[in-house]
Amino acid sequence: MTWANHRSGVLVFLLFTFGLSSIFYFLIIRSGHVGGGGGSYAAGLMWCPGVAALLTCKYLGRGIDSLGWRWGKARYQAASYLIPLGYAIVTYGFVWLTKFGGVPNREFVDGATKDFGLGVMPAWASIALSFLFTATTGVIADCATTLGEEIGWRGFLVPELAKRYSFAGTAVISGVVWAVWHFPILLFADYHAPTPTWYYFPIFILTLPAISFVWTWMRLRSGSLWTGVMLHASHNTFMQQFFQPLTIDNTRTRYVSGEFGAALLVVAILLAAYFWTRRGELEGTVADQVRLLGA
Repeated sequence: MTWANHRSGVLVFLLFTFGLSSIFYFLIIRSGHVGGGGGSYAAGLMWCPGVAALLTCKYLGRGIDSLGWRWGKARYQAASYLIPLGYAIVTYGFVWLTKFGGVPNREFVDGATKDFGLGVMPAWASIALSFLFTATTGVIADCATTLGEEIGWRGFLVPELAKRYSFAGTAVISGVVWAVWHFPILLFADYHAPTPTWYYFPIFILTLPAISFVWTWMRLRSGSLWTGVMLHASHNTFMQQFFQPLTIDNTRTRYVSGEFGAALLVVAILLAAYFWTRRGELEGTVADQVRLLGA
């Protein structure tokens, strides 16, 4: 398979992805909320890269087994689950210790207590139960939507880019594409922090390519797209559903915490540097990946 074929594959995938996504961009922007349609608009959008990858494989005459469906070694899946939890703890630990944000958010605790329906309980018990269910059923449930994105980004795009580019190039390019795909809902809907656009927008653009070093390394090292699914689900669940709502926003908080805060960007850059130092471990796996896809 020539470079022209590789390039054609990427272009076809991107055309399918943004073409399908435009339907859900419209619905989300029209409603004004990422949660519009009871969350079905966002779920549909997240599945567009996956459907695009399947359509691209059909167009190229390539089997869908090339997308990395095998589970691989359990240690990579375990690491993919634990890494987002680890950087969430570091990020929010910094926020709480430096008083950029308080903890616990009483509204979150009271809401959790009410939802559990077990009567009056101390705050620590409500928080512990919330964490337990977030870390188990929450992550599992989130895999249903992150799978849609990951079939596309890490199942198809990353291995396709790895045929031509270095590990760093593959991570940065795939991360930039991933970030650009979010632009319509960042700029024209409510998928962003309540900070000025000039602040949250560049942070997000920098954070995704940086964090993509983790996603890319895991995908190429394990040969499994499920590492991406696990990383993505763990990230979304812990960051969005537990640590962020547990934190008291004192107006400074939003500039440091969350997916659009400076703390995560710093952690993502440090992780990118760490995984870049381990790029040598991918040399054989990248070659294997190329052969697997028939290059």
